[in-house]
Amino acid sequence: MAGAPTSNPILVEALRGATRESAHRGAVVVVDADGRRAVALGDVERAVFPRSAVKLLQAIPLVESGAADRLELDDQELAIACASHNGEPEHVAVVERMLAKAGLDVSALECGTHWPRQGPVAHAIAAEHREPSALHNNCSGKHAGFLCLACMLSGGGHVRQYAKGYVAPRHPVMRAITEALQATTGHDLGNAPRGIDGCSIPTFAIPLDRLALAFARAGSGTGLRPGHARAAARLRAAVAREPFMAAGSERFDTQVMRALGERVYCKVGAEAVFCAAFPERGLGVAIKIDDGNTARAAEVAMAATIEAFVELDGDDAKLLAGLSNVRLRNWNGIEVGALCATDELRESLGRGARASA
Repeated sequence: MAGAPTSNPILVEALRGATRESAHRGAVVVVDADGRRAVALGDVERAVFPRSAVKLLQAIPLVESGAADRLELDDQELAIACASHNGEPEHVAVVERMLAKAGLDVSALECGTHWPRQGPVAHAIAAEHREPSALHNNCSGKHAGFLCLACMLSGGGHVRQYAKGYVAPRHPVMRAITEALQATTGHDLGNAPRGIDGCSIPTFAIPLDRLALAFARAGSGTGLRPGHARAAARLRAAVAREPFMAAGSERFDTQVMRALGERVYCKVGAEAVFCAAFPERGLGVAIKIDDGNTARAAEVAMAATIEAFVELDGDDAKLLAGLSNVRLRNWNGIEVGALCATDELRESLGRGARASA
């Protein structure tokens, strides 16, 4: 897989006063479900590891297989199966509930353990002299979904025994996940570079425009087989109804989907990959920031993309404006600059939005 091209445009800049202090290059692509490009800025055909940005696609077999219905999974549980959550108490409780429905507990999770990345959550655990568990892993909801799928695939056999090693590429659970990812992106994963994700499952390098195509399809149902289309719609609706489960307190994805509901489905991934579906427009989005800076760049670029393609008014417009043009303050609360989408990015998005209207 080739390295990031130096020719990618600057999408986001950090200003100190009115002077550019830092710059973040990257690529952004917006396509419809037939692959027609509304926006293609930068090298949008470069293969990237989408990491957690494709969790909704990875959750499709949970629904299509009938596992979600058999185990009577509710909206919170389906939403957290698509999540990179904060490990807040509400998240932990929902993951535990999912595992119990499959007849399992935390010991079945193979995602590993880490402290919640949000300071107050981690501090609360430490203050009680507790250690985090795999339930606090930001991917535990996704893994609970995999285990619920294993419960279905086991055919009534010993679920724990059947599920053991489910993160391995050849395990039936992971084969089902890979098949769904290949079907939605239309990309041959058998010949794609493969790595190991932070939560130990396989991750494949997929061209950025193919990721956008997958989310255009997931948002519209066009180009997907009926079972995949129904599953994607159900998962999006669950996240829209329970956006806190998608991420948590003070998180971009939760803020945006809480405000915009089913008008936007968005999901961030590690190393500054961000994907989204705009169902009303029938469009999918994929963004990659070359330097891997998620909070300082990918979120700003995604906010600007939403502003361009989704009709906003009142509080919604104010929320997105604050996310695409972030005012920076020092420790004394004095405004010192901004983190903002560049004119080049906004102009490209504006042209694409007008042309695709």
